[in-house]
Amino acid sequence: MTMDELLADGAPPIAAILRGIRPDEALDVAAALVESGVRILEVPFNSPDPLDSIATMQQAFGDRAIIGGGTVLSIEAVEALHGVGGRIMVTPNTNPAVIARGAALGLDLLPGFMTPSEAFAAIEAGARRIKLFPAARLGPAYVKAVKDVLPRHVGVWAVGGTGADTVGEWLGAGCEGIGVGGALYRPGDDAATVGQRGRDLVAAWKATRA
Repeated sequence: MTMDELLADGAPPIAAILRGIRPDEALDVAAALVESGVRILEVPFNSPDPLDSIATMQQAFGDRAIIGGGTVLSIEAVEALHGVGGRIMVTPNTNPAVIARGAALGLDLLPGFMTPSEAFAAIEAGARRIKLFPAARLGPAYVKAVKDVLPRHVGVWAVGGTGADTVGEWLGAGCEGIGVGGALYRPGDDAATVGQRGRDLVAAWKATRA
């Protein structure tokens, strides 16, 4: 399954950033999120044993969700992510070599950018989706300005300070989707709590389409 297929199937354009999640809780949290409707799951590489969590989640939910790694900073990390079956590669920065390697391996890419120069460098390296990070510091008006010069086929995602209360603002500014971290999951949160937050996010997204 690809991001294009997932979104075309009607899945919410919401990525869950599970920074700090442990392998022993990954399955329950993933199940709660997928049940809530959130079907893009990212385990940052600065979490405990991220490859174990990604592999566990991919085996259980890979037919219903896009699962992969975030804070991917090196080619070695890209290859390790691919090796455990991860499907999406998310970065906080614009590293053309890392992006190009992910593209060569057939991963869905969501590299981070802040400036137009970084956005175009990511696109040139093979990205069709890019994430504005940290988004809340720049605001929806910044997205509108940047999108004026980006190719039409490139999707912009907002990450950093996003949540159910702002999803409408970001989508209204032209974002394809958002990534949500602390407003959805923090280390120690139980699956039931995360699932409810997921439902709230999906409900907020649906309200923007009414």
